[in-house]
Amino acid sequence: MLSYRHAFHAGNHADVLKHYVLGLVLDYMNQKDKPYWYIDTHAGAGMYSLTEGYATQNAEFEQGIAKLMSANNLPKPLADFVAQIKRFNTNSLDFYPGSPMVAQDFLRADDKMRLFELHPNDCKLLIENFSGQGKQVKIEMQNGFSGIKACLPPPPRRAAVLIDPPYEDKQDYLHVVKMIKDSLTRFSTGTYMIWYPILQRPEPTEMVDDLINLDLPNWLNVEMTIHEPSTEGFGMHGSGLFIVNPPWTLPKILDETMPVLTQLLALDGTASYAIDSQIV
Repeated sequence: MLSYRHAFHAGNHADVLKHYVLGLVLDYMNQKDKPYWYIDTHAGAGMYSLTEGYATQNAEFEQGIAKLMSANNLPKPLADFVAQIKRFNTNSLDFYPGSPMVAQDFLRADDKMRLFELHPNDCKLLIENFSGQGKQVKIEMQNGFSGIKACLPPPPRRAAVLIDPPYEDKQDYLHVVKMIKDSLTRFSTGTYMIWYPILQRPEPTEMVDDLINLDLPNWLNVEMTIHEPSTEGFGMHGSGLFIVNPPWTLPKILDETMPVLTQLLALDGTASYAIDSQIV
């Protein structure tokens, strides 16, 4: 299915959670003076305009990143994330970076990026947004579920992988579990970040349960909802990230900052967050 365009949702509450945690993971990766690969299985276009095109139709960023940009006295990890988004803008909030651009901000000279995007138009934009990057960035127009196999294990034996499918096809939930299982046989020490929507349907919860049942030694799951589920039963009222082999520092940072983030993005009194982990 090639109907999904992330530009409609750029900068919304789910992007904020996803990219905030992505930055925390990559910041931890940078603490070691050893190169790593960043692999993005569903990379999107890389950069999104918030003043024209798809993002203006629902203006979801107004209830997402815009709220953080106008907040005061943020905890340092959240303030650092806001400062990163500001670097992509001048005076006003005109652009929002996708996960590849967020990641590139952390990459050092010897680190490499491997990006997969199946949608022809988004892949074209992605290539344009990363033109002139040389051999550090490699972009392929294919489904990352299959493309990742050629990347594992990466030569430096260090990698952070973001898996962020649209889930328009219910099979994506099964594809995620199958991909993680296969990836861990190829490269068991990689950090795998799986984003998922929180919906009034069983597939997201079943996927998380299936991931935990892989008997992973180290994992973390963080979820945030921003409003009560719709009475019609449709729509996303929150999102989550399940991380295989997370940084051991991550639970403490999230414990300290998720209350602030949830309060800032809350649309009603039912907004909540949850953090669960097993790190040995």
